[in-house]
Amino acid sequence: MEPVIFSENKERAEEAAQAKPGPEPSGPQSRLAGEIWDLLKTVIVAFAIMLLLNIFVFNLSIVKGQSMEPTLEERERLFIDRLVYRFGHPQRGEVVILKDPSAEGERKPFLVKRVVAVPGDTVEVRDHMLCVNGEEQDEPYTDAMIEDGDVPPVKLGEGEYFVMGDNRHAGSSKDSRYFGSVKEDQIVGRAEFVFWPIGKIRGL
Repeated sequence: MEPVIFSENKERAEEAAQAKPGPEPSGPQSRLAGEIWDLLKTVIVAFAIMLLLNIFVFNLSIVKGQSMEPTLEERERLFIDRLVYRFGHPQRGEVVILKDPSAEGERKPFLVKRVVAVPGDTVEVRDHMLCVNGEEQDEPYTDAMIEDGDVPPVKLGEGEYFVMGDNRHAGSSKDSRYFGSVKEDQIVGRAEFVFWPIGKIRGL
């Protein structure tokens, strides 16, 4: 008759063998799952980085309307630098993206315009010409004289900018001639270049 002690040891050995984990599968399916997971992690990280860059560093914007012709055409895509004005201020001649000051509500539409006068400047439209500090401005980016009416002299205060569209034909641009000067905190970035269509890539 077999002693009980041997029977108990045998049962313990069998239980230990059953509890011991087997080797993980290492076949093609396991490798494929690992590759898919690695790819998914890469996509998630890339998306998060792009989202943060889009919020704090740059935007991709589309031109709507004809107010910036001939410089920009409708449906062209722009690369917008959102960081540049954290370290400096808008300058004359720069193409900027701004919140429409005349729009109501918190979600204001964006406009693309050119800065033509900066804080401390006196700006006016006289005899169909843009004048800054009493001097007529040479504007090679336009293709017409200002067809709308004259604008009396406006002295810009601290943090105020005068913006206009490059399209100077009558009624073609909604800009500072209509809604007044723009506060610096309404300017969200500078348009750096057109990146689409491919055949029209160019700097601004």
